[in-house]
Amino acid sequence: MRDATSFDEFYRSTSRRMLRYGHAVAGDHTEAQDLVQEAYARAWRQWGALAAHPAPEAWLRLVVARLATDRWRRLQGWRAALSRTGPPEPVLPPNEDAVLLAGALRRLPAAQRQALALHYLFDMSVRDIARETQVPAGTVKSWLSRGRARLATLLPGLPAEELEANDVA
Repeated sequence: MRDATSFDEFYRSTSRRMLRYGHAVAGDHTEAQDLVQEAYARAWRQWGALAAHPAPEAWLRLVVARLATDRWRRLQGWRAALSRTGPPEPVLPPNEDAVLLAGALRRLPAAQRQALALHYLFDMSVRDIARETQVPAGTVKSWLSRGRARLATLLPGLPAEELEANDVA
């Protein structure tokens, strides 16, 4: 059985040292915070047995070191993949139309936004959208129609014909 009071006392008495240790092991303060937090979470899950351990702080240091090693190995895998594929292409900032469209979409109800995104971004048919959202096809058609109409009012510079070019069948 876990005793929250004894765990809190253990945490208060060891957390500063453990964070310094994590920083020394990981070489990065933010990474150390993540490692130490995970180690304490594991300690709490096993606190009933760990409280009786002759050296619970040593156990915690071992966990931090192993977590750091695991993360280092994962990073090595990412570095190897990057060396094979090269760095990703730089992402250009969004153009003005994309910013305006994103703002207009945020003003639509969630169901209309979802239907428009599935239809236009994933080229899904009304039937496929209805199946995925578990609503009748008529509801999907309504969402698409109302969403396009609302976008036409929110984006006055865009001709309505462009919004309805991919009309639903």
